[in-house]
Amino acid sequence: MSTLLPRRQFLTQSALLAAGAALAPVTFAAEEKPLFDISLAEWSLHKTLFGGKLDNLDFAKTAKEQFGIHAVEFVNQFFKDKAKNAEYLADLKKRAGDLGVKLLLIMIDGEGALGDASLAKRNQAVENHFKWVEAAKALGCHSIRVNAASGGSYEDQVHHAADGLRALTEFAAPHEINVIVENHGGLSSNGEWLASVIKKVDHKRCGTLPDFGNFNLGDGKQYDRYKGVTELMPFAKAVSAKSHDFNEAGDEIHTDYRKMMKIVLDHGYHGHVGIEYEGGKIGEAEGILATKKLLEKVRTELAKK
Repeated sequence: MSTLLPRRQFLTQSALLAAGAALAPVTFAAEEKPLFDISLAEWSLHKTLFGGKLDNLDFAKTAKEQFGIHAVEFVNQFFKDKAKNAEYLADLKKRAGDLGVKLLLIMIDGEGALGDASLAKRNQAVENHFKWVEAAKALGCHSIRVNAASGGSYEDQVHHAADGLRALTEFAAPHEINVIVENHGGLSSNGEWLASVIKKVDHKRCGTLPDFGNFNLGDGKQYDRYKGVTELMPFAKAVSAKSHDFNEAGDEIHTDYRKMMKIVLDHGYHGHVGIEYEGGKIGEAEGILATKKLLEKVRTELAKK
């Protein structure tokens, strides 16, 4: 029996195959992963939250429905008494999951100085963070963001901060949670100092969260933000796009986002970049949208290079 197709059927199938082949590259291109993803740091809405106009439980919903953002970064201040409340954490996780919003990390404040010069106080601070490691695990986050506040000489502070961070990281590691440090005042806003601390900790679960704007050393002194981010990016497990004010072109006037994002990408980072708007000239919602628009514009520009 002949297996040859009638000429008309053969030509029709050939045309369909050719059309499919022509469309395939277009479909692939549309599914390419972007240079980086955009998330929303809860602190961007701190006035709204502290003012009682938004509840922490609805943060993920607001991120998605109001701003079109599908990944969030919590701040422990907005549920500081809920770290061990399993029912609350399950509800928080379910609400986000139902919306398809990823829970990335929890920013921790007010639990003591992990680099305290007093060993007793340092150990207490480490233990105070244990509950947040467990909460992050329950929520499905990848990290907790901590501070490396310390005291003493430059070298003493390297030792103290590394000691506290190492102890906390050793607790967090079995939970598969990263301990990441933000440049957040004092010597932690010195990129070289913080990088040396992370190197001294020497643990794959301990890294950084470089913030574009937190380079205030005190006494009116500022650390170069581009140098600082460059020094912190080799250890980055998250990135914070700090924003305050914008010009008529939509650019942030304190940080060159094109220059900064090139530094981020040059270090091979393609994860989430968190919007953290702290300005006061426009409202929180407007600031978040302005930052998102800028990040999207820069992402498109850099993708073409």
